[in-house]
Amino acid sequence: MNITVFGTGYVGLVQGAVLADAGHHVVCVDVDADKVDQLNQGNVPIYEPGLEPMVKELHAAGRLDFTTDAAKGVAHGDVQFIAVGTPPDEDGSADLQYVLKVAATIAEHMESHRIVVDKSTVPVGTAEKVSACMAEVLATRGRSDLTFDVVSNPEFLKEGSAVADCQKPDRIIIGTESEHTEEVMRELYAPYNRNHEKIIVMDVKSAELTKYAANCMLATKISFMNEIANLAERLGADIEMVRQGIGSDPRIGYHFIYPGVGYGGSCFPKDVQALIRTAGEIDFDARVLKAVESRNNEQKTTLFQKIHRHYAGELEGRTFALWGLAFKPNTDDMREAPSRVLMEALWEAGANVQAYDPEAMEETQRLYGNRDDLTLCGTKEAALKGADALVIVTDWQVFKAPDFELIQQQLKEPTIFDGRNLYDPKRMQRKGFRYYSVGRQG
Repeated sequence: MNITVFGTGYVGLVQGAVLADAGHHVVCVDVDADKVDQLNQGNVPIYEPGLEPMVKELHAAGRLDFTTDAAKGVAHGDVQFIAVGTPPDEDGSADLQYVLKVAATIAEHMESHRIVVDKSTVPVGTAEKVSACMAEVLATRGRSDLTFDVVSNPEFLKEGSAVADCQKPDRIIIGTESEHTEEVMRELYAPYNRNHEKIIVMDVKSAELTKYAANCMLATKISFMNEIANLAERLGADIEMVRQGIGSDPRIGYHFIYPGVGYGGSCFPKDVQALIRTAGEIDFDARVLKAVESRNNEQKTTLFQKIHRHYAGELEGRTFALWGLAFKPNTDDMREAPSRVLMEALWEAGANVQAYDPEAMEETQRLYGNRDDLTLCGTKEAALKGADALVIVTDWQVFKAPDFELIQQQLKEPTIFDGRNLYDPKRMQRKGFRYYSVGRQG
């Protein structure tokens, strides 16, 4: 099948590559000429395990192409994926300008029936807006005779495991009421639906809401666990014991109940905000979602609060080794990352940061430039040298079994602020560390 994907971000690039890997011929369209040139040379601008070799192989095989030529893309694909960004607007609502621009572009160039797939995370009612936009452009062209169908097909990819998630999806949501379109989409996704039935077909609005509901549910679990962690810390309980106790209940499970320093990334923060905004537009008070967002925003300050208390507010001139900059492991994404909240608070207090992350160093440099109070280090050990304390923000695997003797030797004092509960407090105490974690007694 010939497929076109508009947008080469996390969603578009991964989806395009995986569809091409299954045997489809995919053309990806992007307005960024430099990015397209890099992709055609086999250089992937984002870090995602397994993605770069896949893109290189498929491009060389002629099944995955990249272009800035929108007309070429529209002419190529019977199915047109819209996978562009929907950043939060000033009021928290999803900004649909890029989605609608692609819709208009498809309508401007199409010469026969097209299935238009909303892959971007979009609010309920977006398919109607896309349809109206396309109908208006076709009318302007005098081609109202051309037909199209708009489908909601939300993605459920996790950064750091996006390729695997796309190849082996838990479910495939298809929002359409057209039998023909359903048949085409089933054919498209047949390679991923062989072991057992994963396709769930529903109306378009339900499909649009399903994506937001899924992300908001996961965000709610994180914020709830962080709230319980704060209670545990004050009541003298151990949140890790509590986590194991409740996670053993199959109705709750162990996923997304790890306490920490809050969620970040490109999805959870903006999707919670967008659904709150959508609720407000129909005069519904989304009190649970507002609480989720509020708790998360406060949780991102928890490490700074612990640091501030430990040093009695005297932070000016101190230096902190920071392990972890990306919002989660196995990505270089720093959007809404807790590390940014912490670093900016430390800088405001007059402190310096020596930071290391396995993948997010270039992104940190891009965001913050050459600050005098930020040193980006080539190894996690280098970040320790001469620092007052170590602060752990992201739970990369490489941080889980460090050389504690080396840490003691390199730090001015043996103090660790652990935002991911990587180590056992009693063990750390025996080793001579002053150890602060989340929801446990250090």
